[in-house]
Amino acid sequence: MPNTDNAQVIVDTALRSAQPVELELGKVYAFHTTSGVQKVDLTGDQYKDQPTRKTGTTTVRDAKSFLAYWEKHKDDNSEVYADSERLTVTAVLDANTDSSARWGGHRLHLALRQTAAWQQWMRQDGHLMKQEDFADFLEDHLPELLEPDSATMLEIAQSIQGVAKAEFQSGTRLSSGERKLAYTETINAKAGQKGELVIPETFIVGLVPFEGSGGYRLTARLRYRINGGPIQLGYKLERPTEIRDQAFADVVKAIGEDIDVAIMNGQPA
Repeated sequence: MPNTDNAQVIVDTALRSAQPVELELGKVYAFHTTSGVQKVDLTGDQYKDQPTRKTGTTTVRDAKSFLAYWEKHKDDNSEVYADSERLTVTAVLDANTDSSARWGGHRLHLALRQTAAWQQWMRQDGHLMKQEDFADFLEDHLPELLEPDSATMLEIAQSIQGVAKAEFQSGTRLSSGERKLAYTETINAKAGQKGELVIPETFIVGLVPFEGSGGYRLTARLRYRINGGPIQLGYKLERPTEIRDQAFADVVKAIGEDIDVAIMNGQPA
C-alpha cells in the first residue's frame, strides 16, 4: 500500500520550492496550495493608476458650493432631488440612463446648516423669561432687530433693566399699538414709587435661517405675565416654520435657475 503521508510531503515540498511568477495587473489568478485553491484578484482600483469610476458622497453647506461641484462633475444623465422635510438637496451624478443602469455611487449632498442667530431665536420662541434675562436677550441680538430699530430697542432693554425690582400691577394696550405696564418700585424701604414702562406690542426681526442663504423678516409679538411682582417677558414669532420652508424653497429655486435639469421632489434610491 502506498504511503500517502510521504506523497503529501513531496507535493508540499514541490509547492514551496516553486519559483515565483510575475502576475499581470487587471486579471484574476487561481493557485493550488497545500490548503486548497487560493484566488488572487488584481482587478481592483488599488492596482490601477486611477479609479475605474467616480464614487463617494460630497457634502456641501450652501447653494454656491453645490453649483460649483455640480458643474464640475455632472453629465447628461445626472439627477437632482430636493427633500423639503429633511431640508436637503441631493444630486446623483452617475444616475441611470434611459437605456442602461449605472452605479449611482457618485453623489452630491447639500445639507443646510441653521445659523446661530436663527437657532437662538427659535429656542426662546414662546418662552417667558425674567425681565433681566429678556433685556439681556434683546441687547445680545440688537443686529437682528429691525423695527423698532436697534437703538430704540436698546433703550427699551435698558428701561426694563432699570425697573428690575419693581412690582407690576397691570398692563394696558395703547392706541399706538404699544403696551403700557404699570409698576410700583420700593426704594430703600420707603413708600412705593409708581411708574410706567411702555414697550412695543410687536417688533420685526431680520433673520437668516441657513448659512449662505438670504435674510427674512419675522414679526414677533410681545408676551408678558404679571403676578403682582417681577414681570416675565417673552415673544412669539409668527409662522417661523413657514419662513424656514420658504428659505429652503428659495435655495432650491436658486439651484434650479443655474442647472439644466428638473429638480425632483423626494430622495434618490
